[in-house]
Amino acid sequence: MAEKVKKLGIARNKDFMLYVKDGDVWQVRRKQPGLPKGRPEKVAEGGFAMDNNYIYFVDKDGDVSRAKRAVGGQKRKKAAKKKAKKPAKKKAKKAAKKKAKKPAKKKRR
Repeated sequence: MAEKVKKLGIARNKDFMLYVKDGDVWQVRRKQPGLPKGRPEKVAEGGFAMDNNYIYFVDKDGDVSRAKRAVGGQKRKKAAKKKAKKPAKKKAKKAAKKKAKKPAKKKRR
């Protein structure tokens, strides 16, 4: 499904998140409670042009790969025939409840 764009062989570290930006690979420390936000730093220069029709990521081998971007989401299954609803009873009950409400009591002085 994904195709390799550039073989870099970057060593992965569980404390850092790797991402691709403008054809270069960057890393930033993962958010952890009690630690300050990390600053991104460039790990490697990819030297390739990015296409907006693909998403780019660092795969498990440490190489830059890309996959076709899912535009418009996934296709949905066709819905089965809907059963006939009986909204008339629900509306009648709601109308009856509104009419049955007692008026607010007046305060005595």
